[in-house]
Formats: sequence, C-alpha cells, structure tokens
Amino acid sequence: MPEPTPGSADLHLHSSRSDGTEPPADVIRAVRAAGVATAALTDHDTVAGWDEAARTAREEGVGLLPGAELSTKHRGASVHVLAYLFDPADEPLAEMMRRVRDDRVGRAERLVRNLSRDFALTWDDVLAQRSGDATIGRPHIADALVAGGFLASREQAFAGPLSVHSPYYVGHFAPEPVDAVRAVVRAGGVAVIAHPAARGMLPDREIRALIDAGLSGFELGHRENTPEGAAHLRRIAEEQGLLVTGSSDYHGRGKPNRIGEHTTDPATVARIVRAAAGSEPIGL
Repeated sequence: MPEPTPGSADLHLHSSRSDGTEPPADVIRAVRAAGVATAALTDHDTVAGWDEAARTAREEGVGLLPGAELSTKHRGASVHVLAYLFDPADEPLAEMMRRVRDDRVGRAERLVRNLSRDFALTWDDVLAQRSGDATIGRPHIADALVAGGFLASREQAFAGPLSVHSPYYVGHFAPEPVDAVRAVVRAGGVAVIAHPAARGMLPDREIRALIDAGLSGFELGHRENTPEGAAHLRRIAEEQGLLVTGSSDYHGRGKPNRIGEHTTDPATVARIVRAAAGSEPIGL
C-alpha cells in the first residue's frame, strides 16, 4: 500500500449512504490505498455516513473533513453545493436536507411508475439496488435498469430514460443555491460550488449573489468542468480571494471517476479548517 502524498486531499467522495456503491469505511480505505492523505465524505443531503467514516479515518490514519453535497436548483437547473465541517445538529440545515431526501423518495416512486409503462421495472427491483438505508434516487433506478438488462450502464440511463429531457422524468424539491449557502454558513460550515464550470454554468450575477451569501469557493479541479469555464471562475476566485479545490467526485463502481484524479492542496485544506466552526475535522 503506498504512503499518502503529504497533504493531498480529495474533497468530494460518495458512499452507499447516498448514491455511491461502497460503505463509508470502504471509501476511506480506498482513499488510503490511493495514497491520498485527506478525504471529505460528501454524500447527498445526509450525514448518515459521518460516524463510520470517522472511525475508519482514525484507524487508517486518513484526515477527514465531514461534509455533504446539497442538492439545489436555480431556474430548473441543478446546482450542487459542497458543505464542509458544518454542525449536523443545526436544525434549519438538517430540515433542508431532510426535505430534499423525503421528496426524492416520492419522486423516485413516480419515476419508476412512468418507466414501468415501457420497461418491466418494479419498485422492488429498485430497492434491491440500495445499500442499507440510503435514500433512493435516480442512480438506484439506473442500476436497476442495468441489472434488468435494459441498458448497459448508469451513463446510458442518465443520457436516456433518466434524462431531464426524457418523457419519464419527474422533478423534485430542491432549495435555491443561495439559500443552501446561507444555511451552511449559519451552521458554521464552508460552502463550495461543486463542478461549477460544467454544463448549465451559473451566470455571473448568480455567482456574485452566492459570494455575497457567504460562498467560500469553487471546485475547479473536476473532470466535468470545461477549460473555458474553469478559467473564468478562477479569475473570479482570484479577484474575490475564494478557495479553489479539486476532487474526484468518486462514486465507487457508479462512475468512472477515480480517487485522487483531482486533488486539493494542503494550504487550501487548512483554510477550510480555519474558516469552519460547525464541526471538527479528523486527524488534521
């Protein structure tokens, strides 16, 4: 097993507590095996994996920033907010995440009903793809479509029947990005926009509103960002003194993303830790 590169951090990782394929402990072990020193567990709208990840991080000697990836929308477009080191007991933020999770389940059931018109797919087929008590979402439906032999991969499912342009598609509740950023800041956390230069990049006026609300930075090291968009946001980050992070967005077998394919430098990790007041990092 390689020794971790001093200070290297992958700040966007998912476990089976949301839409990853591995339990939190295995994700942390995979971080250690990849030679990465620090991880952030950022499951979608949940802190359910924090305790398991923390125990394993201590055992493996991996630094850990407990976090989450908040699902938000602006004018119908999905925007993801990475939240680090917030207080998990903060009720407004916890309620925001709870409402997103609850609506995601109802949305998934409606989506499966729509799909069942043309695919021999049942709710039990989808439940079979869930690990533990993870909230059911589109990735589990995609896995059920693959397991049933209807499609070849998650990617094909999201490009086809699970696309927002699909006739089967069903929307779901998500707060405005600015409200999520404010909630994270109130809970003592640090907010960073995930893959902000990918498709559906926010216009500058919305970026400025997020900065005014307390946004701390942009995840510019990510395979989905366009070079042009990332360069533009890097200029804004330099002007505003914002953080610039890099991460894999690892989902285990659910995506081709590999741990450590993009990383965050130790000075930036230290800035996140200094800025946070909601919860403590592990091993840092």
